[in-house]
Amino acid sequence: MSQTKKIKDMLEEERPYEKCERLGVSSLTDIELLAVLLRNGAINSNSLELARRILYPLNQRGGLINLHQYSLAQLKKIHGIGRVKALQIVCIVELSRRLSKASAIKGLDFSSAAKIAEYYMEDLRHHQQEHMKLLMLNTKARLIGETDISKGTVNASLVSPRELFIEALQKNAVSIILLHNHPSGDPTPSKEDILITKRIKEAGSLIGIELLDHIIIGNNCYISLAEKNLV
Repeated sequence: MSQTKKIKDMLEEERPYEKCERLGVSSLTDIELLAVLLRNGAINSNSLELARRILYPLNQRGGLINLHQYSLAQLKKIHGIGRVKALQIVCIVELSRRLSKASAIKGLDFSSAAKIAEYYMEDLRHHQQEHMKLLMLNTKARLIGETDISKGTVNASLVSPRELFIEALQKNAVSIILLHNHPSGDPTPSKEDILITKRIKEAGSLIGIELLDHIIIGNNCYISLAEKNLV
C-alpha cells in the first residue's frame, strides 16, 4: 500500500470502519482497531500506517503489548504522533487497565490467589522493574489498605519487615498478602523471593500479623507461594 494512500481511496472492504460495521468489531486486526481510535493519520501516512508504526516499531517485538511500554514523551517522538494522539493512546491504555480491573473485582476473593492475581495482573505485569505491593486485611479478610513497598529489584536488603509492619499496624491489619511482579514474565520464585517470604512470615508471627500469601505475577500467569507450601 502506498504511504500516501488515504483510507477513503482504499477498497471499501479494506476500510476499518466499513469492515467493523460489516463483520463486527472482533474481525478487526490490532492495527485496524488502533487506527479506528486514532481516527486520522499524519502527513504522508494514513491512520493504518500510523497504527502499524506504533505497534510494530523497527527492531522491536511488536503488538499490543507495546502500548503499555510507551510513556507520553516516547509517543511524542514517533513521527506523526503529536500531543493529542499521544494523550489518546495513554488514555486508551489506562481505560483498558481499568476495564480489566473492573471485571476482575466482581469476583474478588482474598482467600483465592487466582482471584487476587487476576485483579492485580494489569497493575503489575507490564512494569519493566519489580514492584512489590502490600495488601492489608481485617478480621473478615477484607481489604483495608494497600501500598507499594518496593520498586526496583525486590531483595532482602530493600524490603524491610520493620517498615512493612509499621504500615500494617497503622491500618490495624490482622493479616497481609504480598504481591510482586517479575518483568521477565516468568513468575517462578527466586531464592531471594523465598527468603523474603520466610523473613516476613517469621516477623509477622512475633507481632500477631499473619502473612497469608506471597503472589508473584508474570505475564498473564502467577505463582502463589502459599499454594506451593512456601509460606
